[in-house]
Amino acid sequence: MLLVYVHKITPRVTYIFKHIFFRMLGIQVEFTTKSEAFIPFKGPKISYALKPLFDEFNVKPHKLLFEQGVSDLEIQLSDWNGITCFFQTAPQDEIPFDVFAASFYLISRYEEYLPHVLDQHMRFSGNESIAFKNNFLEKPIIDIWALRLLDKLKVKYPSLMYQERQFKFLSTIDVDLAFAYKHKGFIRSLIGYLKDLSQLNFSNIKTRTLVLLNLRNDPNDTFNELLRIHEHYNLTTHFFFLLSDYSSFDTNNSVNSTIFQSLIKSVADFAKVGLHPSYYTMKNFQKLNKEVKRLEEITNIPVKMSRQHFLRLKLPDTYHHLIDLEIAEDYTMGYSKYPGFRAGTCTPFYFYDLDYEIQTPLRIVPFAVMDATLNDYMGLTADEGLQKIASLLQEVKNVNGTFVTLFHNDTLSENERWRGWSGVYEEVVKLATKA
Repeated sequence: MLLVYVHKITPRVTYIFKHIFFRMLGIQVEFTTKSEAFIPFKGPKISYALKPLFDEFNVKPHKLLFEQGVSDLEIQLSDWNGITCFFQTAPQDEIPFDVFAASFYLISRYEEYLPHVLDQHMRFSGNESIAFKNNFLEKPIIDIWALRLLDKLKVKYPSLMYQERQFKFLSTIDVDLAFAYKHKGFIRSLIGYLKDLSQLNFSNIKTRTLVLLNLRNDPNDTFNELLRIHEHYNLTTHFFFLLSDYSSFDTNNSVNSTIFQSLIKSVADFAKVGLHPSYYTMKNFQKLNKEVKRLEEITNIPVKMSRQHFLRLKLPDTYHHLIDLEIAEDYTMGYSKYPGFRAGTCTPFYFYDLDYEIQTPLRIVPFAVMDATLNDYMGLTADEGLQKIASLLQEVKNVNGTFVTLFHNDTLSENERWRGWSGVYEEVVKLATKA
């Protein structure tokens, strides 16, 4: 057990100390505001105070964890033995910055509550983030800080009991479009032909015709291959299905299609299935609720996992709606345009609500990389994309964190923009599951 002295125990203090010590490092932590109880304590201890009370490990606090609400904080970056940090204290301190306040700033997504420029989909843009602007987006910086803090504490207190972190790999698959050509109905198929014709896309016309005549498999129907890979590598995988009404941004197969419903049921027999809330659910509770009920009616299982389509996330509104619907885990925490660690960590965490100053029951599982980011936004080849994924994987392995990938079923299709990419997913799985 680690005893922490702090002059005032706030919800922010409790949240971030318990996250770093208990959930990340496996160390039980207790708090006290009484120096007469802290000073004689013989076990490992930390004072979160402007100066040590005696000879204990000390971290000097920034004001952030004792405030409420959000304010425009002045943040200056510094270096801690080669790694970026902020909320500096003094160079001679055991930890030369407030590691707890800095971690809270990133993991609470504090900066997303401040005024910022939205992208074309009304999302917080990655290039607005402190991590992107200061070149540490591709490092799980909170995990690095936490392990360095642990090393310091082990020197001070060799008897400190902690739990060794174990690397984990979690594959997640978004199903935006289960079938590229099949099971769309006459009107949508006709519109597809007219669109291909207007663009003189004769290759697509040929493929569409062969698929509709059952002379070729639908290119997006890669589910048997995905399940084969997952079984072969004994892989934990989550599928997120889009179950919206049709819109220009939500073009999946009709939720009334018995073939589509059967697909969802069959996948649910072999993997965990969650909801992919549609484009307009970001701030629309009624629409989100409707889609949750749709998935529950298909699977006969309560929906506990979600990831927003287009990664459209409005803090804290979207998370409030998920909590109201008793969604337990959300997998949206990442950027469309950039790979890396949006919340500064590769460790799942509970959403801290800055509006109400409480830790919520919603568990956030951040992902490190999305296939479309590498192909569509960064313009990488399949080999270059694999190299980028391998680099991020190594960053997570270095801190024994949880490496979460986001692929789509059509990435394996070899259709249109995904030509040359069909083997990337299995190569990633091989790398991530290799001992």
